[in-house]
Amino acid sequence: MSFPIVYHRDYVAPLPDGHRFPMEKFSELYAQLLNDGVATPDQFHQPELPSLEWLALVHDVDYIEAYCQGTLDAKAQRRIGLPWSAALAHRTCIAVAGSVLTAQLALKHGMACNTAGGTHHAFPSYGSGFCIFNDLAIAARVLQSQGLARTVLIVDLDVHQGDGTAYIFQDDPSIFTFSMHCESNFPGKKQRSDLDVSLPEGMEDEAYLRTLAQYLPDLLTQVRPDLVLYDAGVDPHQDDVLGKLALSNTGLFRREMQVLSTCVSQGCPVACVIGGGYSKDRESLVYRHSLLHRAASQVYTQLRL
Repeated sequence: MSFPIVYHRDYVAPLPDGHRFPMEKFSELYAQLLNDGVATPDQFHQPELPSLEWLALVHDVDYIEAYCQGTLDAKAQRRIGLPWSAALAHRTCIAVAGSVLTAQLALKHGMACNTAGGTHHAFPSYGSGFCIFNDLAIAARVLQSQGLARTVLIVDLDVHQGDGTAYIFQDDPSIFTFSMHCESNFPGKKQRSDLDVSLPEGMEDEAYLRTLAQYLPDLLTQVRPDLVLYDAGVDPHQDDVLGKLALSNTGLFRREMQVLSTCVSQGCPVACVIGGGYSKDRESLVYRHSLLHRAASQVYTQLRL
């Protein structure tokens, strides 16, 4: 058996030429996983559009409607950092539903991966940092509302703090937020996660992996989550244009193996989203994102043996 992967062709939405957020990476990741034999077509699951009720579990209805209808004011739109279009609004909603589906599949199979997601800078009433709706928060809330999970651990290893997620769950003991990020990077004003681990600029593979190992196993024992939501941002990479850490491809792969094997060894279902990653070299960027799925394939095979 193979682990389930969530992908939808509408993850891709056109943006003006030269914009630094590469939407094409989502379809290219899908193609690379197939071309490299990491996955087969029958592993992929397609989400449907989410209901307004799902989005409203986290976000203000006025904000949801203003964004989806294209009536958000210019200041709020600039804070998001992406030019509005109906296609992008549609893609945003599909991606949220993809993370919900990934979480549902993880509970069923023990592990699942999205080929998008990780929009952790979105707050209840506004978007920020290329993030419009917070898919991690929505997935956690939907699964709780469906009675599928009571306690959720969010492991956020994007290079930027998961500030929106931390704010949303700041008073909720049923959702534990763990963010390990570069201290000097965006956002300038940090929120308070349940556990923040701030890293110095330039940290390399070994120091990073040792730091992660100091926290993750104990967190799983302490929180005893019904589900782990894992934001596997690749922007800690040494060549990322918006990151300030110095992980190599090997370091990223070892990180994914470490997170997934640790969760599996403690019997915690884990749902993965790809998080941030920014580079002018899209081929290299897509490969970095694929490391999550390559690691998941290895760990899932070991899980089923």
